[in-house]
Amino acid sequence: MNYSQTIDFLFNSFPTYQNIGPGAYKEGLQNITRMCEVLDNPQRNYFVIHVAGTNGKGSVSHMLASVLQQAGYCVGLYTSPHLVDFRERIRVDGEPISERQVVKFVDEYRDKMVELGLSFFEMTTALAFHHFSESSVEIAVVETGLGGRLDATNIVKPILSIITNIGLEHTALLGGTIAEIAFEKGGIIKPEVPVIVGESHPESCPVFEELAQANRTSVVYADRTWEVLDTEPSGALVRYTLQRHSDGRTQILDLDLAGAYQRKNILTARTAVSLLRNHTHLNISTRALVEGIRTVASSTGLRGRWQQLSQAPLVVCDTGHNAHGLAEVVAQIRAQHYERLFMVIGMVDDKDFSSVIPLMPKEAHYVFTQASVRRALPADELAAKFCHEGFEGDVVPDVHDAYRHAISLASADDMIFIGGSTFVVADLLADE
Repeated sequence: MNYSQTIDFLFNSFPTYQNIGPGAYKEGLQNITRMCEVLDNPQRNYFVIHVAGTNGKGSVSHMLASVLQQAGYCVGLYTSPHLVDFRERIRVDGEPISERQVVKFVDEYRDKMVELGLSFFEMTTALAFHHFSESSVEIAVVETGLGGRLDATNIVKPILSIITNIGLEHTALLGGTIAEIAFEKGGIIKPEVPVIVGESHPESCPVFEELAQANRTSVVYADRTWEVLDTEPSGALVRYTLQRHSDGRTQILDLDLAGAYQRKNILTARTAVSLLRNHTHLNISTRALVEGIRTVASSTGLRGRWQQLSQAPLVVCDTGHNAHGLAEVVAQIRAQHYERLFMVIGMVDDKDFSSVIPLMPKEAHYVFTQASVRRALPADELAAKFCHEGFEGDVVPDVHDAYRHAISLASADDMIFIGGSTFVVADLLADE
């Protein structure tokens, strides 16, 4: 098979969350354990930083990968979902896995993956672990897919576990309360392995503390370790002034990611660097920290996080899609200066609309659309849900057509936002 045929085989032969939602989620680690045994347990051949959380885990993972690359290590990065190309999920020193390597792996292990009944995510995880080992990776930053305790990535034995934050998401699978979701994501806490939690919450902290105690370790809370004193533009970057609570020390870091919500993620990444310096054998200089944070997007290929596509009108896309993430995105939209606001919005069919719709700016003109995935809610049904709550807008099912329609309505002083779903942003960026 060539690369195109291989990707078609993967998406059509293995259950994907992208297409069928919760039905693709397989509880338990037995499948990935057996597959990695076939591969001679490649995940044991390098150090691992394991990252979970409701929001921000992708940004934090990319930040740490960039810093570690600047520190001179060969770094693997495993994240999901991808935006444009499947290969984005698996990178070594910022470079995506090659088409040839994907084809070779699938050709060699296709029958075994089918025999074991792997899900798409389990298959991808096995491929990532194998590729990192074959590439002589020294340290891998591994992002969970969904949850943590039963996530396929949870067979790793990390040197650091990170949980960015906890919000209500995937409640049918992870639980209906903050505490229940914290327990599932806290499943990545391992015996005697240090733990960082990005954002403390009164309902999740007791869960993490109990899990840490049971695993003979302790929790470090990033938002109790460092704080952001100030942010300001610095050319194309955002300059953060951080202060450490323990001694009042300040540090200035320039970040090439523009989203205001990155103020939380940069605290988590900064805390992680201190812990890695003090509790592992990794050598991370201040220069590596500064340069790594300054070049996250350029060195790791991260896209879709408050990504500005145009200035007049101001056009921004963002992958935030749950209530926890959209609240941050909408807050930043409201902080912009514009005459009129246009929202090009699409969502998946299992979205908790009762928590999301009230967050959205009612004064905006909406263009309701749908991504090119099976789970996308039809644009007219999405429009009906919003219009029932007093919103107004147009229905344009194709994402690119919806964007062009918004451009035709907007003037140079207006703002256009495109999002509501990772898959909407993926469709938008596919031809960029």
